[in-house]
Amino acid sequence: MNFSIQPVLENQEYQLIPLQQGDFESLYEVASDPKVWEQHPNKDRYKREVFEIFFKGAIESNGAFKITDKSSGEVLGSSRYYDFNEGDNSIFVGYTFYGTNSWGKGINPQVKKLMLDYIFRYVDKVYFHVGKNNLRSQIAMERLGGKKIAEEEVAYFGEPAKTNFVYEIKKENWLS
Repeated sequence: MNFSIQPVLENQEYQLIPLQQGDFESLYEVASDPKVWEQHPNKDRYKREVFEIFFKGAIESNGAFKITDKSSGEVLGSSRYYDFNEGDNSIFVGYTFYGTNSWGKGINPQVKKLMLDYIFRYVDKVYFHVGKNNLRSQIAMERLGGKKIAEEEVAYFGEPAKTNFVYEIKKENWLS
């Protein structure tokens, strides 16, 4: 891999900044609301000790971001690139979450556009794991043009395996 999976990405409103150890408290403040995780396969990430494991995985991925509002500096959530596959020339985007005050404001499509516009310079396919009961994320994937291609058990970092759908977006189908 001769490209960074943790650049600074930004548009007029939002900035994706490489996640650092010192970001734990500000990100946990967003993640500590149980509503954030209601539809997620791992519903107890709002608990500090569970989120600590999630955050450790984010740091170790070397592809995670904190998402901020450029005008206020407020931390809105997080996302990451992970599991680059050189043979398939693909990568996953995921582990995305936002605080409830960010829901319904069109933030996720803008963030995913930033991430996809950047990564499609280097890969041909992007995959996403979405919990089988996470209807909100499934709808978001379909709106982005993601196609459901598989169902598999996924063990998130330090967490038990859960059933996820795999969505795919191909470079030739992505309209930036």
